[in-house]
Amino acid sequence: MTRAALTMKRSDRPSPPVVVEFLKPITWFAPMWAFGCGVVSSGADLSGRLLPVAAGILLAGPLVCATSQAVNDWYDRHVDAINEPDRPIPSGRIPGNWGYYIALLWTVLSLGVAAGLGPLVLAAAIVGLAFAWAYSAPPLRLKRDGWVGNAAVALCYEGLPWFTGAVLMTATMPDGRIIALAALFSLGAHGIMTLNDFKSVEGDRRMGVASLPVQLGVGNAARLACVVMVAPQIVVIALFFSWGSPVFAAAIAALVVAQIVLMATMLFPLERILQQPRERAALYNATGTTLFVVAMLVAAFGVRAGI
Repeated sequence: MTRAALTMKRSDRPSPPVVVEFLKPITWFAPMWAFGCGVVSSGADLSGRLLPVAAGILLAGPLVCATSQAVNDWYDRHVDAINEPDRPIPSGRIPGNWGYYIALLWTVLSLGVAAGLGPLVLAAAIVGLAFAWAYSAPPLRLKRDGWVGNAAVALCYEGLPWFTGAVLMTATMPDGRIIALAALFSLGAHGIMTLNDFKSVEGDRRMGVASLPVQLGVGNAARLACVVMVAPQIVVIALFFSWGSPVFAAAIAALVVAQIVLMATMLFPLERILQQPRERAALYNATGTTLFVVAMLVAAFGVRAGI
């Protein structure tokens, strides 16, 4: 076999570094963090549970979340050719149908690991994987509507991993307070997902994807995102006061005030985000979103202290 033929044969398969890039490790942090919040909030002792917890973190990030990224990039390859042509599929570094094959393989691996962690964890993984495919793949393709699609992503990035971490530790349905926090922070993450859509407004509009910046306009979408991020956290603060935990309520309130300050300086006045929607949204997601996830962990410790 000639050297040219060998080179062509190797190019028919993606290299391992490209596969890792395709699975987007930077996106794994959010569900892994939420899973950790679930573990903390459960109130259970970690002694003798480190291996299952490590497997759960693997499931939340490098498996289920990575699967969602693979599925999304496969079905978004035409949009990405407009918005981000350097991504692995449109650039040709993931050739042929390899993107689809990787998405299927990671789905199977996710189910296998989840099955070994118990029936409730498996059930949560099935729900998460179902949303991962429904979000991007026809006929549902939930992402075509920013309201529904962002809700699905927020649930799978925050609420479902939080729930999974709690049930892994207790092997039973979590305390109602844990479920309430997971739901509220999922709702807040809807706003984060809206800001994330600012990076692809042009391609979404051309391909008929009704993201919220496309539906509402960049300015109105920015206002909505800020309200949706802040309002659930205010409810969380009120809940901690009602649960007799004013110290945790005050700590979360301080984080919310800091988020509002960052919103006011990075996203407003609206002329800033109208002129640089991609850059301004990315800047806030790199700073204000950090405070949001810190508030999640504070809330997890607050519930743990009361269980």
